[in-house]
Amino acid sequence: MRTRRSFLKNLIGAGTVAVASLREDGLDRILAAGRATADYSPDRLASNEDFWFEIQQAFTLDRTLINLNNGGVSPSPRTVQEAMKRYLDLSNEAPVHTMWRLLEPQIESVRRRLATSFGCDPEEMAITRNASEALETCILGLDLKPGDEVLTTNQDYPRMLTAWRQREKRDRIVLKMISFPTPPRDLEELAERFEKAITPKTRVILVCHITNLTGQIFPVRRICQMGRERGIEVIVDGAHAYAHFPFKKVDLDCDYYGTSLHKWLLAPHGTGFLYVRKSKIAGLWPLMAAPDSMQTDIRKFEEIGTHPAANHNAIAEALAFHEGIGVERKAARLRYLKDRWARRLEGQKGIHIFTSFDPAQSCGLGLVVIEGVDSAKLADYLWDKYRIIVVAIVHEEFQGIRVTPNVYTTLNEIDTFCDSMEKVIRNGLT
Repeated sequence: MRTRRSFLKNLIGAGTVAVASLREDGLDRILAAGRATADYSPDRLASNEDFWFEIQQAFTLDRTLINLNNGGVSPSPRTVQEAMKRYLDLSNEAPVHTMWRLLEPQIESVRRRLATSFGCDPEEMAITRNASEALETCILGLDLKPGDEVLTTNQDYPRMLTAWRQREKRDRIVLKMISFPTPPRDLEELAERFEKAITPKTRVILVCHITNLTGQIFPVRRICQMGRERGIEVIVDGAHAYAHFPFKKVDLDCDYYGTSLHKWLLAPHGTGFLYVRKSKIAGLWPLMAAPDSMQTDIRKFEEIGTHPAANHNAIAEALAFHEGIGVERKAARLRYLKDRWARRLEGQKGIHIFTSFDPAQSCGLGLVVIEGVDSAKLADYLWDKYRIIVVAIVHEEFQGIRVTPNVYTTLNEIDTFCDSMEKVIRNGLT
């Protein structure tokens, strides 16, 4: 591996643009690093610490903490924060003019950028505040009658399950949840479990693209086509998938897809999107009422009243940062970091990894347990003793701590986490 000095020397040799970029903390620095490693495969670049050092400098972080809970919400890079601040400053000059008339129309540019990234028509892309808003638009907006069955797993996000339970009480539908091994044998096993659970009364399937608990990736395309063949609506919960690993809408063949952008895209907190196939827009009720003239307009799902334009406009900067790295490179790095801690801990006494090492089934999110150690107490211990942030997962079928590094995470931080876990394996929570 080249030293950081040789890496920077090569950048200087690349020309004055690269030299200038090293004096900045914005996107130019990332693009310069990308140009210097353009001939690297994603897998080769995943372990190139010189390249990822450049990425790490784009963030404003407290390095006295080790944040391994990026699955909840991630920090935005400096370039995104600065864009959002600029928009907020402009908004507050005269909001009825600067926010509504100058900034709000720029959402159309963001819509086009997101649609291109996801691979859909801009007229199928609604910008929301998070995955919950996007997905509940579908959950509460589909017409269902008493006795209709909804099929999902018992590992979908609790807020989504709560929304379905509300419909059970209000509309007397039936919620059916299937279980699956963690990890399963393969993707085919997951598809088979859905297929076996379908009945003549099944009207909707909700499937995670990747679960928030163990990081299990699902065969979404197979399940979407399974539903379409039977006249079943399929909603895809992509809260943790978009900008985490590479895919396009065509790879999923879905009709509805909801995600958050403040997780893996590193966009401003409180941003997300909802994709609805154009032919499905008219039949889906918005969460908040829209005029009849908007019945077939994707923007009816954005009729939420007054909201800040700064958040959704700064998504454009997050997309530029994400594309500057490259989603294939990003996914390879996230898998590399996940495998570094999981492979080291795997096989040690009392350790169980709930996440598959199969690249088709997982990426950067993993779940681990030390048998006999309460996971909530372990999470508290890691924070109190080492200032490591993880989240305890307590499910009816398993428990553990979820570990989610991100592109700014250093190998030293991963190794410190492993050292602390090994001390608990040897000595307990002492």
